[in-house]
Amino acid sequence: MQISRRAALALAAASLATSTAFAQSWPARPIRMIVPFPAGGGTDILTREVTGKLKGYDFVIDNKPGAGGNLGVDAAAKSAADGYTFVMGQTSNLAINPTLYSHLPYDPLKDLTPVSLVASSPLVIVVGATSPFHTLADVVKEAKAHPGSVNIAYSGNGTVAHLATVSFEKLAGVQLTRVPYKGAAQGAVDVISGAVQLYISSVPTLIGHIRTGKMRALAVTSLQRVGDLPQVPTVSESGYKGFEAVTWFGILGPANLPKPVVAKLNADINAALKDPELKKKFEAQGADVLGGSAERFSTLMHEDLARWAPIVKESGAKVD
Repeated sequence: MQISRRAALALAAASLATSTAFAQSWPARPIRMIVPFPAGGGTDILTREVTGKLKGYDFVIDNKPGAGGNLGVDAAAKSAADGYTFVMGQTSNLAINPTLYSHLPYDPLKDLTPVSLVASSPLVIVVGATSPFHTLADVVKEAKAHPGSVNIAYSGNGTVAHLATVSFEKLAGVQLTRVPYKGAAQGAVDVISGAVQLYISSVPTLIGHIRTGKMRALAVTSLQRVGDLPQVPTVSESGYKGFEAVTWFGILGPANLPKPVVAKLNADINAALKDPELKKKFEAQGADVLGGSAERFSTLMHEDLARWAPIVKESGAKVD
């Protein structure tokens, strides 16, 4: 049965009116915000900070860790598109895991609606306080003179830290011995004791040890220096121009979220991110405020999926 043009326009207008009315009354009840990692970690802290600044919303934080963040993201992807379930996604579960995992239960580009980027956090390459390495050039010099003699630890295969290591080895023309750990804490202990020579992890994870002098930071992986570590050069400044490896964080909902809801939440998140107090708290965690449009977030997801896929394949990492 064919529908006349007038009837089609009337249906579209009615649908828009219904959607707009919904957005005006939304949110009418608490919103579930899934954090796909344990409480107390960097993702959890950033999520609680930004949702705490959103006036007129009542968020219930649901920590749902497991499978590299996949369980929490999948729960959001399979939830009703009614504006009452969101997730704080990040580089690993949106741009790396689709290539790393043989059977990912969701498609980040088809099953999710990007709402807004929130923040980004670089990695930092550190050594113990008594290490003979004082610069990245020292590391490269030793690694070239004795291939495989320099080891570097990171938390988990297929993570941004692991893949950043693979990228740096290729760019610098060196071979490091990679030492994956199950968690960040033990790696930090071992680099402080000297059991491993280098460690690469997020700034929030290591900044406390750097400040107390237990670790020496050689370089950060962002294109600009980190505000709380102004004396630490970037990898790009250290002779590897353009090198960048950061973890970004952003809020998403399931596919087909009402557009007025996306627009409202995006606008409110961006307003919250301008709060000086929030910015200061993010910086204390070694994170930079991002924000921007939902379209910007979508573009970044597409770009990073294409960027990380060949690096994951080159690393040889795979999870079944």
